Amino acid sequence: MPMNATYTHTSFVAVGDSFTEGMSDALPDSSYRGWADLLAARLAARTPGFRYANLAVRGKLIGQIADEQAPVAAAMGADLVTLVGGLNDVLRPQCDVDLVCARLAEAAGKLAPGCRQLVLMRSPGRRGPVLERFRPRMEQLFAFIDTLAERHDALVVDLFSAEVLGDARLWAEDRLHLNAEGHRRVAEAVWQALGHAPESDWREPLPPAVRPGWSTRRASDVRFAREHLVPWIGRRLTGRSSGDGLPPKRGELLPYEPLP
Repeated sequence: MPMNATYTHTSFVAVGDSFTEGMSDALPDSSYRGWADLLAARLAARTPGFRYANLAVRGKLIGQIADEQAPVAAAMGADLVTLVGGLNDVLRPQCDVDLVCARLAEAAGKLAPGCRQLVLMRSPGRRGPVLERFRPRMEQLFAFIDTLAERHDALVVDLFSAEVLGDARLWAEDRLHLNAEGHRRVAEAVWQALGHAPESDWREPLPPAVRPGWSTRRASDVRFAREHLVPWIGRRLTGRSSGDGLPPKRGELLPYEPLP
């Protein structure tokens, strides 16, 4: 059930991978904003001295989130914590979904005791053949998230069932990450789940799409393969991650300030 909207959050820690880091909601300086920053800005506007940390790093698997981020976040003692992870695992060719669920449970078990509210999510998916290929794994993970939420009295924000968040127009050119409008809608979804009055309808459908011509679609496919798919495959084959060596963008729980 949503929290009582009269409660004032004083601190927020976000834990996860590229989805929570904010890819691909790009700012002019090429850094990323994303739904967690947008949510933090709203919460900060209500509470002087509001503190925020974002420990998410692109490419992280759920085991890394459980081992590297969850203990740090738990020690911060924030009253609101979001935990989203596991999709990088289930999108790999070989995946033990039961193990992914176990590591997610481990992370939640570290975070839940020290925060007033833990928030979990059913991550959104871009409609298309990739989603359909991995749908059984995703649905197994999402079913477990419901069980986990009951265990820890956590909120679950169901983004996966929102038809509009599967619309390709809310996704970046890499077809893996939401664009700015997609992240705005996720921030609104979490805002409402926390019990706050709606500021917009995050499930509102986009206007009917105008299908681009064949040559435009083929050019987009070629660009996607060259700039995103081939590098992604290369990282999978060599065991590298896009987040290797990158620190969290907000590694300390400090008074909220917008990124420059």
